[in-house]
Amino acid sequence: MRLTAPVRHTVPPQREPAPRPLYRRLPLRRILCLAPLVAVAVWVVRHRSLIGSGARQMLTADPWWLLTAVTTTGLGWVAVSFARQGTVLERLPARRLFATQFAAGAANHVLPSGIGASAVNIRFMTGCGLPAARSSAALALYFLAEAVTRIVLLLVLLTAFPEALRVGPLLPERTAGLVVWTAVAAAVVLVAGLLMVRRVRRVIRDFLRTALADARALHLRPSRALALWGGSLAFPLLQASGLVAVALALELDVRPPHVMLAYLAASAVAAVVPSPGGIGSVEAALVIALVAAGAPVEAATSTVLAYRFITLWLPLVPGALVLGALVRSKIL
Repeated sequence: MRLTAPVRHTVPPQREPAPRPLYRRLPLRRILCLAPLVAVAVWVVRHRSLIGSGARQMLTADPWWLLTAVTTTGLGWVAVSFARQGTVLERLPARRLFATQFAAGAANHVLPSGIGASAVNIRFMTGCGLPAARSSAALALYFLAEAVTRIVLLLVLLTAFPEALRVGPLLPERTAGLVVWTAVAAAVVLVAGLLMVRRVRRVIRDFLRTALADARALHLRPSRALALWGGSLAFPLLQASGLVAVALALELDVRPPHVMLAYLAASAVAAVVPSPGGIGSVEAALVIALVAAGAPVEAATSTVLAYRFITLWLPLVPGALVLGALVRSKIL
């Protein structure tokens, strides 16, 4: 009987696993959690003199009016949450929506022209299951409603108090007209240039089709329409009321309706300057508007510094912490 040698099965040599790319080895989510805090720390260091000036102005103010300003600032985030909910048909989680608006304020101070807050809100809505196109359409609808309500409020106050702002000594009529017509011409040239590109035209057409369909569906639901327009109207009113409260706390000799008109006019002008969080542009516009309303330069500067301390610097660190927590929990 012939014996056969046992068959030996050779195990092929195992290949060593390929090294993971560097970006996968890094704890990106932890880095993203710490990024808002680092950005806030940089801003605080760069603007520490401005923060100190605002804090010193508050030491001599009426604390109850300052508390009112803090309350109106907090209610402003509630109003924005209602407005954001009014831009989509789906029901968004209320607590996460409010936390996102609070965190968006911190993100808004890193990138200019509201890009940070817009990115946070789009990320939040896509995380809630909305397609990117509908999230962008909701964002555009929010900006449209906010712009319309601010313009309506400004026109109403200008009609009721036509002599509230004396802009003649600050901005001559010819200069004002030149600025307005230059802005209009630049906008027309920009829109015309975009429409000349075929691909851009297609994207704009598809976007407008989605946005108009969503806006029509939203306005067929009274609860959504009320949330959108009511929140968009309440937010600038609450912000202007906060400035009135600070002005009363520092005994600024300007009537409250004139202060509100100065805020609306200054916010419209400051929106043209793309600075992160409006730092610099908002302060300058508010001081000029309050001086045009009849306030002395020193008192107007003190009021603006205290107001910006409450609405900008005070919630900045908590907002950054909330932003980091939302990123860490994968809500954003």
